Amino acid sequence: MAPYETSRTTEEADDVGTGRRKVTRYVVPVAVAGVAAATIGLVPALADSGDPDLPKITAEELVEKIAASDTEQLSGSVKISTDLGIPALGGAVSSLAPGGEGGDSSADPESRLMELASGTHTLRVAADGPEKQKLSIVDDTSEYSLIRNGEDVWAYDSGSDEAFHAEAGKEARGKGKPEKLPEGAPSTPKEFAQEALKAVDDTTAVTVDGTAKVAGRDAYQLVIKPKQSGSTIGSIRIAVDAENGVPLKFTLNPSSGGKAAIDAGFTDVDFAKPEGKTFDFKPNKGTKVTEADEAAKEHKGQRPEGPEDLEGLKGLEGMNVIGKGWSSIASFDTGASMPKSGSGSEDVPPEADKLLSALGDQVKGDFGTGTVFSTRLVNALITDDGKVYAGAVDKASLVKAANAAK
Repeated sequence: MAPYETSRTTEEADDVGTGRRKVTRYVVPVAVAGVAAATIGLVPALADSGDPDLPKITAEELVEKIAASDTEQLSGSVKISTDLGIPALGGAVSSLAPGGEGGDSSADPESRLMELASGTHTLRVAADGPEKQKLSIVDDTSEYSLIRNGEDVWAYDSGSDEAFHAEAGKEARGKGKPEKLPEGAPSTPKEFAQEALKAVDDTTAVTVDGTAKVAGRDAYQLVIKPKQSGSTIGSIRIAVDAENGVPLKFTLNPSSGGKAAIDAGFTDVDFAKPEGKTFDFKPNKGTKVTEADEAAKEHKGQRPEGPEDLEGLKGLEGMNVIGKGWSSIASFDTGASMPKSGSGSEDVPPEADKLLSALGDQVKGDFGTGTVFSTRLVNALITDDGKVYAGAVDKASLVKAANAAK
């Protein structure tokens, strides 16, 4: 059956070497949370009441409308609510950074954007093409902003009066590669749509399920559902602007039911060109400024930059994918034994031990014994001998995959 269903047509150390080994033993559970956080990049949600009367459209036509959207100018407010079933990540994630709690700069996007992996946040966003973009996380007493203006990327934390500066696409310039904000930050609406389109294959049902008002805009509702059993994702609902094809609403519902795991979207939006001063930034006198290049040199060899830099995780280079579509499972061998949660081992930092205890569920099978770390979206089975099976699938599917691979 084709993925488009037409039955309905309207709708996450003292010694450097030791420290790195410690990190590798608990980086996977945090990474699992990070995968879910990255999903937020699909953004926006929050629908108003009222269902507008719009011309009929098929699912295939609506997907084509998203793909054809060339809107790159907008400004507005976004509300993101994330309930992944994981503890607050602030302390656990920042403790991974060189320099201790909070890393060297509270403005470093690497840790700050992970805050979006839990709780409810209000954002202000603006874009004027690929070289002018701004995202601000607004709290009661402070604001954190990530700004791209030409070749400069600035991040500023008003609470600590610290700034972080980098050059956008420095390695990519001259190589014909696009320049973007750091991974995890919003990009153009078209890129949001492209993420949604990745699910459209023969393992996916796509329908139009009525209309909605989102941030005062008329929108069609596109619904994406897995056809396969065992997925932790029940459905994805995307409200698509009826006029320009921009995604306005993104809601991910887990197959386990309950409230949405991710509900993110515009509360107000304007597709006019933002004022140029929106993207201007100059640090105040006295603001502590951290340069990305200098920070990278200072911590070279301390912060893992890829699988090849993670002791005990070299098996990532030989990662296999079991199955396809929504039921696919990534498998690799870390080559290191896994500490049991709650063991109180000196090799496991307190923050990591707390995370392991909160998420870990001991399981047994033909493969031996292991621990399943669970969120509402992504689960990972780590066997006691260091093999990892991870995916947006339930516990039974992970155990089955581990048994079959024995």
